[in-house]
Amino acid sequence: MDAPNAGANVDPEAALDRLVAAGAVEEADDGTLTTTEAYERTRVVYHDTYGGADEETVVKALSDVFGVDTDTVAAYVDEHDVGPADLVAYLSLQSFLDPVPDRALLATMAGLVVEIGPGSPVPGQLRALDDDSYEAFLSEHPDAVLTVWKTGCHPCDAMKEDLDEILERVPDGVAVAGLDGESVPSFRLAYGVDSAPAVLAFRDGELVESLTGQRSPVALERFFSVVYGVDDVDPVSAVEEELDLAGDALALDATDDPDASDE
Repeated sequence: MDAPNAGANVDPEAALDRLVAAGAVEEADDGTLTTTEAYERTRVVYHDTYGGADEETVVKALSDVFGVDTDTVAAYVDEHDVGPADLVAYLSLQSFLDPVPDRALLATMAGLVVEIGPGSPVPGQLRALDDDSYEAFLSEHPDAVLTVWKTGCHPCDAMKEDLDEILERVPDGVAVAGLDGESVPSFRLAYGVDSAPAVLAFRDGELVESLTGQRSPVALERFFSVVYGVDDVDPVSAVEEELDLAGDALALDATDDPDASDE
């Protein structure tokens, strides 16, 4: 996104270098660029406020940011197809970067992070599934634990730190995979998932129970033992009552309509 009437010629390569140096963008060994989890934790705050904003709200916010009258901004928004994602990127970078660049550079950087986007929030230890592959996975692995993650989600990041220990506590013969909650509207609609992290336990191809929020390895071991063992108790009650862990979760804002486009 270029600022309206920025009046400056910004080198995109230089802007990208600044983003990498500031820790907002990282480059993988294969050259792939993604925004960092640290930046995404800032971005999600502004996304929760402006991610679904209508054009009028976007125009008003940009008018305030750049000190330009709304008619000029409205014309610019229409001409350059500026939307909520651009506004969110600008405001989140303004908060994330220290020192804050001038408006022209910041606007160029915002356009870059929108184009680059985050990597998958699914941890590298897990096979990543999507709406086109999860059914085949469950068919191949009728006893399975599917986990749902979200970029910029503090409870998800905390739970990832325990993931290796959690995986050690999954019973033998139970497959485990992960999904990016914001890109699987069909899966979420099918199983009523509206927050992350989430742990869904399937037995004989059918969903037995699910938990949301950050959970300890001990809590999940108890949950798995009930779902896949012989304990004749409710799996969620076993976790909530015996271990007294309510958990924290971050709402997913992907549409529940599988035919609708993502923001």
